[in-house]
Amino acid sequence: MRCKPTDWDVIQGEKCKICGKRAEISLIYGPHHYCKQHFLYLTEKRVKRTIRKYSLIKPGEKILLTMSGGKDSSVAAYLINKIFSKSCEIKALLIDEGIKGYRDKSIEFAKKNCEEWNINYKVIKFEEEYGTTMGKIQKMIMKDHSLGNPCSFCGIMRRQLMNKYARTVKADKLVTGHNLDDECQSILMNVCDNKPELFVRLGPKSGIIKTSEFVTRVKPLYEISENEVFAYANFAGIKYYGGECCPLSHKAKRNEYRETINRLEKAYPGTKYSTINFFERIKNMLKKDAYSEFRLKQCELCSEPCSTGICKVCEKLNAIRK
Repeated sequence: MRCKPTDWDVIQGEKCKICGKRAEISLIYGPHHYCKQHFLYLTEKRVKRTIRKYSLIKPGEKILLTMSGGKDSSVAAYLINKIFSKSCEIKALLIDEGIKGYRDKSIEFAKKNCEEWNINYKVIKFEEEYGTTMGKIQKMIMKDHSLGNPCSFCGIMRRQLMNKYARTVKADKLVTGHNLDDECQSILMNVCDNKPELFVRLGPKSGIIKTSEFVTRVKPLYEISENEVFAYANFAGIKYYGGECCPLSHKAKRNEYRETINRLEKAYPGTKYSTINFFERIKNMLKKDAYSEFRLKQCELCSEPCSTGICKVCEKLNAIRK
């Protein structure tokens, strides 16, 4: 499993298509060749275009950044702060799931970036919110494999805390660092798992209905590939945690889809962009059916919004308590 992108491709002898200087990055789906300066400029321009195209953020809104300390959330936070620091109120949320040797290291990068960029932040811990940590949950899973895998717990618990805190600070938008690769993997996973109800919730803006119970999650890196995010972070001098990937994710189903999509992209450059373009074309058709069947409820145990009587977080926590 590859935990971080490989070095970006540079074709020797190629020149920047804008200024003619020596190219420092080559994007195979063009192919396009750029120097460092113009790659940074064009990436920022594409992110701004994505924000305008999908109306992700508007001046005057309250923005909550979710930051883990990794390259994706760091680049997303850096760009949103650069674009909207003068027109929006920006805060950051750092979630500590309790994975020793991993999250404690990465979260230090998030703190330092927030301090350097003058962003107010708050750290929320699983142990304080749920009375357990992902380290403890992993030990229970090892004893009882029927509980599933750690990612199935971590993902829903993180999303619930993100939404809960975003409501607390009255945020208009919740910014995540999901990139083009993440989106392609999710699209393929939900198609293969026959989960249209989850499929239609994907995209640059989360959700299928507008409600005060859920703060809209937005993805400014929606059209930027993982390797491009990696290159941008390094070219821009953004400090981020570049160590090993999460030690609990080695059995995650997403890993298989990541490798599949990457193989297809290597063989057929442009596959990732074709995937999200196809998704955008059919999403609105599927959304009408999903909206007619969707009913928002409150969890009988924690009162958080959900689509069933008991939310997925409480289901998972009840399973490990038993």
